This record gives sequence, structure tokens and C-alpha cells, in this order.
Amino acid sequence: MAILIIDDDSLLRQTLREMLERLGYQVREAEDGAAGIAELEAEEPLLVITDILMPNKEGIETIHDIRRLHAALPIIAMSGGGVTGDMSFLEYAGKLGADRVLRKPIRLHDLETTVRELVPHATDHVPLRLQS
Repeated sequence: MAILIIDDDSLLRQTLREMLERLGYQVREAEDGAAGIAELEAEEPLLVITDILMPNKEGIETIHDIRRLHAALPIIAMSGGGVTGDMSFLEYAGKLGADRVLRKPIRLHDLETTVRELVPHATDHVPLRLQS
């Protein structure tokens, strides 16, 4: 099982993938909510990390659909607030069903702590931090 990253920014997806792989997780990616739901239906992940502001199917709608399809699946919502820097989307995401919210840019420590809180036994065989 893998962690599913849903974000329209390919550079951010790559960065998050590398961070999570360094922590011992397998990762799958989707470029928007519609692609993310398709990935989720193909194989249920351990956890979903989704951006809020995306084209086609934005994060709030994606969280709503995930909750409808997989009520117990852990979700992390993330946002940088877009052009306006409005972070109220994260508060709304939390009320709608995201288990945790993270502000962009995301620090490795914050990501690691949050993921381990939501899926604590997923990498029991992997050391907490891989040596670089």
C-alpha cells in the first residue's frame, strides 16, 4: 500500500514523493482530484495527501468524495493559500473531513510527524530516519 499525493504542481509532487520515499513509504501521484479519485478506486492507499486549490476537481470536493467512498481513510489537506494567501480553505477542509492540515511550504519534520500520527504502523520495519 502506498501514500497517494494529489496536487497539480508536478514539482511539489516530486518533492513530497522524495521526502516520503526517504521515510520508507511507497508513493503514488495524481495531478488533480479527478485523477486522485481514479487512483483511489484502483487501489486504496494508506493515506491521501491532497492540495486544496487545483483545476478540474479541487481539494474540498475531493475530500468530500473520499469520505463518501472510504470513510476511515486518513487525509491530509495542504495549501499555500493560492494567489491571495487565504488559508481559510484549510480550516474548511478540516471541518469537511481532513484528519490533518499542513501549510505549504511543507517541512520534512512536519510531514513525517503528521504521517506517522495517521499511519503509525505502516513502516515499523523502517528506521524513523534514513541515514543520508
